[in-house]
Parts: sequence; structure tokens; C-alpha cells
Amino acid sequence: MKVQVDVPKCVASGQCVMLAPEVFDQREEDGLVVLLDETPAPDLHDAVRESAVVCPAAAIHMAES
Repeated sequence: MKVQVDVPKCVASGQCVMLAPEVFDQREEDGLVVLLDETPAPDLHDAVRESAVVCPAAAIHMAES
């Protein structure tokens, strides 16, 4: 899996960070998403998929390999 985030679309809701803190974080100054791991381990894939589904801005994209 390869993960991408569209930072300009992010609305800083933090749902991704709560679901997959190993993969996502938020910037201190504005809360926008920071991608920590663009190729997460297989045991994190379900959490990343759920993060993409619940993201209110649809700012998380994945390519499955």
C-alpha cells in the first residue's frame, strides 16, 4: 500500500491521527495532516483504509499493491 495525502484539502479533523497514529500526525500550528509513513506495514492497512473512509475532506488516497 502507498498512501498519499492532499494537504490543501485537509480540514484538520484529526480522525486519521486517532485511527492510525503510526501513519498520520497533525501540524502543531494549524492541525493539518502530516504523513509519517507513505508505505505502512500490512498490519496498519485496515486502519489506513478506515482513515480514508472517515476523512471528512476525502484528503487521504491509497494505492494498493
